[in-house]
Amino acid sequence: MHDISTPLGSALEWPADPDDDAGLSPERARRETAQQFAAVVTDIASGLLECPLPGSGRTRQRLTTLRSVAQRDLCLARLVEGHVDATAILAELGGPAPGPGERWGVWAAEPPGEGVTATHTGAGWRLNGLKQYCSGAHSCTRALITATAEDGRRLFAISTGGPGCQPVKGTWQAIGMAGSDTPDVRIRDLPADPVGAGVEAYVQRPGFQHGGIGVAACWYGGALAVAETLRSTAHRRPDPHTDAHLGAVEMHLHAAGVLLDEAAAEIDQDPLDSSGTARLRSLRVRAFVEEACSATLTHVGRATGAGPLSHDLRHARNVADLSVYLRQHHAERNLAELGGLVARPEETR
Repeated sequence: MHDISTPLGSALEWPADPDDDAGLSPERARRETAQQFAAVVTDIASGLLECPLPGSGRTRQRLTTLRSVAQRDLCLARLVEGHVDATAILAELGGPAPGPGERWGVWAAEPPGEGVTATHTGAGWRLNGLKQYCSGAHSCTRALITATAEDGRRLFAISTGGPGCQPVKGTWQAIGMAGSDTPDVRIRDLPADPVGAGVEAYVQRPGFQHGGIGVAACWYGGALAVAETLRSTAHRRPDPHTDAHLGAVEMHLHAAGVLLDEAAAEIDQDPLDSSGTARLRSLRVRAFVEEACSATLTHVGRATGAGPLSHDLRHARNVADLSVYLRQHHAERNLAELGGLVARPEETR
């Protein structure tokens, strides 16, 4: 297992120049993250960076790798998490393993709007419509995408970059998570290969819940990066109020780390969710980790003030990225579902 203080290979090396302005331009952030993404995928394919499948008996190592990438760059972690999640989905649903040089994304957001439709023709499946929140739209070579067919929602594998799959300029204006490159994508008569046995196979598989915990591991790594500024401040300038904030952050992040380790062990014990508890576990873990990360942002900000946000580019990026990434959690909607499952366990699914 990699220690979080040590490099994870060439892909995760950062320039030492303190005047480096990487990330000030969203376009530059996108390009540089794409380069890092390609390098990390190569490291994973070669075995230099270990990211085992969930439920393989080494899920803790998988979460550790995601956390470590996120601690260095949350935008990079968003793309890496998508690639390794796609790898796990393909393995679980009987799809092909990613080929050499392929970089996969998972484009499965279903917000209100136009959406993507799937039509079965004599020549196979064709997709049309608008897909929102497509991370790695310019850097992924393949993607798993959800689309609505006559009989319901299905999952498809597509190739990206051609005329039938085009990012929509100006649809990703984020400062936080700018480098994740998550615009809308316009789909026009795009050939697609079905993945999984029919309708809703993507969300009904046990791995859907396991994958959500992988996202939480990325949030956790981002919070560790934010917390480092507070830890350094407390070391340089001893102060009881700063120490109190650091103590609160330590409490939250330690508990979150323990919970992620416990979740990894439970996934390995029951990878196919024979107990029917995977959804409950995912909701609990994601809700707690999100709360711990939000508390970290609050305590670090109150303890350190505007100084690091104004003068430390790396810290400012970490805070902005984590603030945006956390909103992938559905907040009270997820808490309401969690409460309902606890109150009425027969609804667990």
